[in-house]
Amino acid sequence: MRFNKAFVIYSFVIGSGLASCTKLNEKLGSTLTRSQADSVIQVSALLKSAYDGLQLPYQDQSNYWALQEMTADEAVAPTRGGDWDDNGVWRSLKLHNWTSDHTFIGNTFSNILQLQFLATNVLSFQPTAEQAAEARFIRAYAMFTVLDGWGQVPFRAPGDTLLNAPKVFTAAEAIDYIISELTAITPDLRDDVPAYTANKNAAKALLMKCYLNKGAFLNRETPTFDAADMQKVITLADEITASGKYSLTANYFNNFSYNNDAVSKENIFTQQNGPGLSTVRSGNAVFCHWAPTLHYNQDPSGWNGYTTISDFYDKFEATDTRRGGSFTGVTDVTGLKVGFLVGQQFGAGGKTLEDRKGHLLIFTREVNLQETDAATLEVTGIRVVKYPPDMTSKETKSSNNAQNDYVFLRYADVLLMKAEALLRTSDAAGALLIVNNLRVTRGATTWASIDLDKLIDERGRELYWEGWRREDLIRFGKFLDTWQLKPSDNPRYLLFPIPTSDLAVNKNLTQNPGY
Repeated sequence: MRFNKAFVIYSFVIGSGLASCTKLNEKLGSTLTRSQADSVIQVSALLKSAYDGLQLPYQDQSNYWALQEMTADEAVAPTRGGDWDDNGVWRSLKLHNWTSDHTFIGNTFSNILQLQFLATNVLSFQPTAEQAAEARFIRAYAMFTVLDGWGQVPFRAPGDTLLNAPKVFTAAEAIDYIISELTAITPDLRDDVPAYTANKNAAKALLMKCYLNKGAFLNRETPTFDAADMQKVITLADEITASGKYSLTANYFNNFSYNNDAVSKENIFTQQNGPGLSTVRSGNAVFCHWAPTLHYNQDPSGWNGYTTISDFYDKFEATDTRRGGSFTGVTDVTGLKVGFLVGQQFGAGGKTLEDRKGHLLIFTREVNLQETDAATLEVTGIRVVKYPPDMTSKETKSSNNAQNDYVFLRYADVLLMKAEALLRTSDAAGALLIVNNLRVTRGATTWASIDLDKLIDERGRELYWEGWRREDLIRFGKFLDTWQLKPSDNPRYLLFPIPTSDLAVNKNLTQNPGY
């Protein structure tokens, strides 16, 4: 078997440390034999590249996170005078009037397909069963994301020539394939590895999302929920619980702190972050989940952008610890609190902070998509700090050396997915028991009853700014509703458009309806 030289060179470019392994002098377009390729390609390095490839599409604030949160009711990026305009890309996400040439949509589609390729590339070079399972999990995660956003999934098998356009799975073909892949690889994944390594419970949690969203992926305007699929969600949740590895973390924000790999009891799948790791990755890291929202004069200094809306903030009870407050290692060092920031802000030692014009830094409940009043444009909007900044050094608090591992899958989400499956199969009592246990842990009052409207709000309170909101709102039939800052809607926005540039190079792609 012979390999196209361009394919092998690409493997070397993206693989960490491969440049020092050997020097290739072949001309572009030449080929290597199977044995030659195996002698120079390190599978462990290719697998590491696949893990590193998770960073750009998910951790970057303008990639899939933006598509999930800015299009929903949890996050807003208002234009502040001349700041944060970016030719209207942020406003179009909130207003649901994007087009097939939207920069963030195009970049995200490309970056996730790149991740899918990195994972598939591992499978071309004789990985062990465990390495192959990890790569297939990463590929399945990427494919799930593409299916969620675009409803069709380009796909190449290992060894497919790059000269031909990849085939494209329909929604039905894609969800069936992802489910079959996750089911097949689970026995080969370990359960005694850190959360930043693909593991059995991560595969089960992603399988839960597949079964729970299957009916929505196949019919987004009127999602259906097959009883057998809901039972699989329940069974998988019980298996994860039975592993004995997870429980609800007493301090909610420990799940996202700089040492969350050690102190969280909930995190099932994460991406490892920290000093040194940023040098082998492109894009941003977890610090981009506090920098965009914080003001320039806070510590750490931010970019004075993102906020939430008051209607979402008002879903929280005052006693709900998820709403935020002081956090050891941050508040006692800089005065900054975590969670939702509203009202007067303070610095170290209780110093009253001001904005750059000398006005008191008082974050307001009110926010507009376009702020023009010079006296208030730096203070409008409730800010959100989901990940407590890593204050262990100057480098970690303001660069992609931050040590907070990025969270993909969490045990609290597993419990809420089980509660939803129970509720959708008429076991409201079982769902209520799960949700009330979660609410008590988070300091919220218990409920006497539960319905789907209350459950989607609870998912918002528990999982805000974690990149699931758009998907959840579609599944619950609420994504097209009118809410604060968003007018009436069109069903075409239940899917993102296939970028124009991708349509031009892959004849197997079909533009989504309405674009």
